[in-house]
Amino acid sequence: MSIGGQSDVTPERKVYFLTPEGYRKKKERLEYLRTVKRQEVADFIHDAKEAGDISESGAYEEAKRQQAAVEGEILELEKLLASSEIMTADMHSDLQGPPVVRIGMQVEVETESGATRTFKIVETYEADPKSGLISDQSPVGKALLGHKAGDVVSVSTPGGVTTYKILSVRPML
Repeated sequence: MSIGGQSDVTPERKVYFLTPEGYRKKKERLEYLRTVKRQEVADFIHDAKEAGDISESGAYEEAKRQQAAVEGEILELEKLLASSEIMTADMHSDLQGPPVVRIGMQVEVETESGATRTFKIVETYEADPKSGLISDQSPVGKALLGHKAGDVVSVSTPGGVTTYKILSVRPML
C-alpha cells in the first residue's frame, strides 16, 4: 500500500487490436473531427449567437449538443488509438497446435444448409458485419471463440439457433 491507502498496483491497460485498415479509418475519423467537424460546429455556434438571444435559441442549444458529441467522440478515439495495437500477420505465431478462433482470425464456416460464410473476428470498435468483420462480443463471435476447425458450434441469435461447422481457422492478415 502507498500513502493514503491507495494500492501501488496500477490496473492493467486494456489493449485493443485493430486491423491496419481499421486503425487507418479511426485515425482518419479523428483527423476529420479535429480539423473539419470541430470548425463546422464552432461556426454553427457563432452563427447561433449572432442570431440573437441565446437563452431561448434552439439553434444554439443544438450547436452546443453537437459540440459535446464531437468532443466526446474525439476523446473516445484518442483513448482507443492510444491503447491500440495493429494486428500483424505473425501475431499468432507463438501458438502451438491447431489454430483456435480468437481476435485476428478468419473463420470459414458451413451452415446446416451447406452454405459457407467467412467471418473475421475483431474488437467491437472495428466490427462491421456487412463486411464480414464480427465482434468477439457478438453472439456469433462469442460462440466461435476458442473453437478450432472441425468443431460444430450452435449460436443463439434473435432469429433463432444457427449451427455452424468450422471449416478453417487462420490469421486474417
